[in-house]
Amino acid sequence: MIISIIMGLGGGILLIAFYICRKTHIFERNKSQDDDLELPFFELHTISTATDNFSEANKLGEGGFGPVYKGTMEGGQEIAVKRLSMCSGQGANEFKNEIKLIAKLQHRNLVKIFGYCIHREMKLLIYEYMSNKSLDYFIFDERQSILLDWSKRYKIVCGIAKGLLYLHHDSRLRIIHRDLKASNVLLDEEMNPKISDFGLARTFGGDQIEGNTNKVVGTYGYMAPEYASHGRFSIKSDVFSFGILVLEIVSGKKSRGLYDEDNILNLTGLAWTLMKEGNAFKLIEKFLLSDPHINMEEALRCIHIGLLCVQQKPFDRPNMSSVVLMLGDKSILPQPKPPAYFTNTDLWEGAHSPALRPPSCNTSITTVEGR
Repeated sequence: MIISIIMGLGGGILLIAFYICRKTHIFERNKSQDDDLELPFFELHTISTATDNFSEANKLGEGGFGPVYKGTMEGGQEIAVKRLSMCSGQGANEFKNEIKLIAKLQHRNLVKIFGYCIHREMKLLIYEYMSNKSLDYFIFDERQSILLDWSKRYKIVCGIAKGLLYLHHDSRLRIIHRDLKASNVLLDEEMNPKISDFGLARTFGGDQIEGNTNKVVGTYGYMAPEYASHGRFSIKSDVFSFGILVLEIVSGKKSRGLYDEDNILNLTGLAWTLMKEGNAFKLIEKFLLSDPHINMEEALRCIHIGLLCVQQKPFDRPNMSSVVLMLGDKSILPQPKPPAYFTNTDLWEGAHSPALRPPSCNTSITTVEGR
């Protein structure tokens, strides 16, 4: 009996020792992986304190991947905290890969990331706080839009273009954002634009110029037709989204609206029709036309460039290197062809093609008002 007890105790001790060794191995492995992330790790209690336990009063908005909160660190530094929802579709490995991607990006027109936190099922990203919220907060609100005169709008257009150029050509990786829209452009104290939210971003290596997916995610009204219909994405699908964004910035109108007497033409259709009639200036937001300081040549050039970016076929669209050059000089621009999604019927059919799944936790369709 004594021998049985001793053997039982010995077996128990071996099991405990095995469990401890296994947990230690997992901890060391995870620690090693975390050390490779090249970003500071924040303890959950630090972020909870900074955001007042993620209070509703500190909530800045709700994105396709979860809510965003304002926080204040112990030293007074303001931060924005994105808490990924449980149904975001991102596991720990995918989350860490996203962190590695963002950590390598350094550009004045991209939002800076300060660190991250993983606690059980909770995953947090900590960004710089942008005091002027997001671009859509201004351009789609009559009271706020008057705060953006033409010089500020043009600076925003050029800044977004330079940020995309960096992602496509100048960073160590070729990065396709896949969800460029007004709510994903944040504004700092001086109204400098910064592209945010890389949850849907993909990287290309070597000579790769195009990717394909059976699971199309993005935002209705900004997706290029080849992406919405067939799941094909490239730098040119980002260019399409940029073109939509430019037309929205100039006009103050949402791409999904209807803007003619027969309720047929959407924003791209309206821009194309007015340009063909020689009345492109009518697309410009009305209060800007009465501004004596508006540079009408710049505004009309932006409309022209916007239409070049939203061409039906990807190879008809310029790359971002050409866009930045076109914005910065006065050279003659090529004539655009009729744009994709000329009417809202086209837009609806493209967005409801077989490649595009119904909205889910993975479909970024909720507008974030600020971060």
